[in-house]
Amino acid sequence: MKEESSQQRRFSTCTGVSPVLFPPRIDGRKLVRNASFGGYNELSPSLPGFERGKEDISQNKDESSLSMSKSKSESKLYNGSEKDSSTSSKLTKKESLKVQKKNYREEKKRATKELLSTITDPSVIVMADWLKIRGTLKSWTKLWCVLKPGVLLIYKTQKNGQWVGTVLLNACEIIERPSKKDGFCFKLFHPLEQSIWAVKGPKGEAVGSITQPLPSSYLIIRATSESDGRCWMDALELALKCSSLLKRTMIREGKEHDLSVSSDSTHVTFYGLLRANNLHSGDNFQLNDSEIERQHFKDQDMYSDKSDKENDQEHDESDNEVMGKSEESDTDTSERQDDSYIEPEPVEPLKETTYTEQSHEELGEAGEASQTETVSEENKSLIWTLLKQVRPGMDLSKVVLPTFILEPRSFLDKLSDYYYHADFLSEAALEENPYFRLKKVVKWYLSGFYKKPKGLKKPYNPILGETFRCLWIHPRTNSKTFYIAEQVSHHPPISAFYVSNRKDGFCLSGSILAKSKFYGNSLSAILEGEARLTFLNRGEDYVMTMPYAHCKGILYGTMTLELGGTVNITCQKTGYSAILEFKLKPFLGSSDCVNQISGKLKLGKEVLATLEGHWDSEVFITDKKTDNSEVFWNPTPDIKQWRLIRHTVKFEEQGDFESEKLWQRVTRAINAKDQTEATQEKYVLEEAQRQAARDR
Repeated sequence: MKEESSQQRRFSTCTGVSPVLFPPRIDGRKLVRNASFGGYNELSPSLPGFERGKEDISQNKDESSLSMSKSKSESKLYNGSEKDSSTSSKLTKKESLKVQKKNYREEKKRATKELLSTITDPSVIVMADWLKIRGTLKSWTKLWCVLKPGVLLIYKTQKNGQWVGTVLLNACEIIERPSKKDGFCFKLFHPLEQSIWAVKGPKGEAVGSITQPLPSSYLIIRATSESDGRCWMDALELALKCSSLLKRTMIREGKEHDLSVSSDSTHVTFYGLLRANNLHSGDNFQLNDSEIERQHFKDQDMYSDKSDKENDQEHDESDNEVMGKSEESDTDTSERQDDSYIEPEPVEPLKETTYTEQSHEELGEAGEASQTETVSEENKSLIWTLLKQVRPGMDLSKVVLPTFILEPRSFLDKLSDYYYHADFLSEAALEENPYFRLKKVVKWYLSGFYKKPKGLKKPYNPILGETFRCLWIHPRTNSKTFYIAEQVSHHPPISAFYVSNRKDGFCLSGSILAKSKFYGNSLSAILEGEARLTFLNRGEDYVMTMPYAHCKGILYGTMTLELGGTVNITCQKTGYSAILEFKLKPFLGSSDCVNQISGKLKLGKEVLATLEGHWDSEVFITDKKTDNSEVFWNPTPDIKQWRLIRHTVKFEEQGDFESEKLWQRVTRAINAKDQTEATQEKYVLEEAQRQAARDR
């Protein structure tokens, strides 16, 4: 009675709720769901053989009590009749078990069909509207949000269906968030700070449309008005707590009761959902995150590699064999196959992208030699022309730079330099000790800096909407690390990237806001933002920042490029962290002072080890307890030879806004040392971008 009254109070706030909504009390003699198994834990009296079995048992008891006074010969005769009675009892038990298994299979199929219908049916929607979502850079993005039972689908546009991500609602909580801005703000979060995102889209998308990066364990959402915001909170709360009731009600409302539908939409309305009158507690079933994810991506390949899928299938088959041995001998193969087989809906085959091995790669020398450049007299005049347009402290993001200082590739391409040794992350994912795991992460981080162009070069500023894709094949684990980056903002220039290797158990995402400041004889390229490395099987996030690039000798002296600043690598879950300091060359320093780096590996506030060396050559680690020092990282020729080989998308299959195809004419002119042609082609691209901005 208390439960009924609490449900009545919960729904009394919703207008138009019929008293019939509350489910009737279920007879304890009927089929009752066992939550731990998913089947039934009692037999219905109506099942064939149920009463007959009970009568046989009672009859056997009476006869056995009378047999005590009979003779031995009569006892022998009675023993024969007892065997017949026992055989009859076993037959009725087998018949009951068969009926029970049949009902179990039908119930499981029905539950699966209802869930698939709910997620795939475009008419089964609790709410859908534009909402503003705050990214990790604390900027707001307007996205199309579709709330379905158990999941929140987020799209970039309403019509094109550019999927951004899917939030699994089962483990989420929702709370109102105070805000000074207009509208209504609320927060959807995982109470244990775990990821709330599904790994693939409703149509099998492996990577969503890149926007400004979104947090992994929460979402801060803003509606246009308080009424809209509270309506969303009510709908989300209902989807969080009553997802299974929603699935069944919305399907039945759509098929049996012809829900009221607005003239301009075919979506099931939220208030029509609350007026449902056929909810039954016996129909309730719960799904965890993995089950919702499997149903959400029903016919899509959830594996990054075929061997993953084969191993998983072998594991399932072995489980089925163990289960089969424990069942009754009369359970035939056809029943077990019928129990697990659901005919998939036909889907359009996905076309796999063709990747080709990178043909050419440039590796600069270690030390200062590859980071200096002498400017010719012709180019000095161009630099003086630029200097007349700027003043100390000015941001250079809007200044058009001459082509002679350009490296013939995009900045999105350059960001991929950090993953030629992604196999270090594969090793880190398998490492059980958190301290050793941190050391492997730091080693991987340092491995991304020794690859540098010859001379003082700057990559192209990416154009808004530009993308770059590539992958690396891991020979040891037979896996692939995929990389995709997109320019998501032009002013300010923000580049977002995502890296994934699901087989080896890691992914990495982040965004970088590129700024540059002029100081007279020097300028700095500052990379604001952070990257988040996640080990999928451990739920650990390593948040890391980037150093800045410093160029000096613009007006006098030799133009030299260095790295500077402090980098933090932190894992909040384990408490381990690393601090790396990239040092600039002192004014009176020797050549040994170039590219110096120092650092600390810490647990909380305790320093466990220190690092010293050069970021493009040897780095030594010293243990604080033993005071032993050893080589931590050194990009020797052998190490460079074993670096992973990068594969890029085949040129013919690239889109018009992919970096290589987009900048092909500029790259061709720079490689031919035709600065005039390169400048002209670069101007064409930049002018097209300005025109597109005016059209928007």
